[in-house]
Order: sequence, then C-alpha cells, then structure tokens
Amino acid sequence: MRTIQVLGTGACRKCRTLAANAEQALKDAGVEGRVVKVQDIAEILAFEGVRAIPALAIDGQVKVCGRVPSVGEIKTLLA
Repeated sequence: MRTIQVLGTGACRKCRTLAANAEQALKDAGVEGRVVKVQDIAEILAFEGVRAIPALAIDGQVKVCGRVPSVGEIKTLLA
C-alpha cells in the first residue's frame, strides 16, 4: 500500500488541489494507497528536501516542491 503525503497548511487552494490530484492519481492508476495531509509546520520541515510548499511525498520521499503536479505526473511518480 502506497502513502502519498500532501505537505502544506491545507488552507490554500493549491494544497486542496494537490490532495485531489493525488486521490485521482491513485484511483486512475489502480494503486492501493492513501493520501495523508501533513499540515503541521514542524512535521513538514521534518521531511528531507522540502524547499517550498505545497509539496508531495510518496512513501516518505519528497518528489515535488512548490507546485501542484498534474494527475498524470503523480501517476508517473507512483509507477
């Protein structure tokens, strides 16, 4: 089971869009997994490589920072 972490405050449109894209990517790819929203700043900073938010991590590894990847890009990262 894969875990996608959405790193951000959760209050902005970009964070909500990123979470929705991650959910859709899991569904479209047929991958069993879950999306976890990490909103606590201390927890976000504990991820190695976070330079900007929103950020996307897959299974604890930061893959994208400072932008919202498309559903297709997230599917590619899951593969």
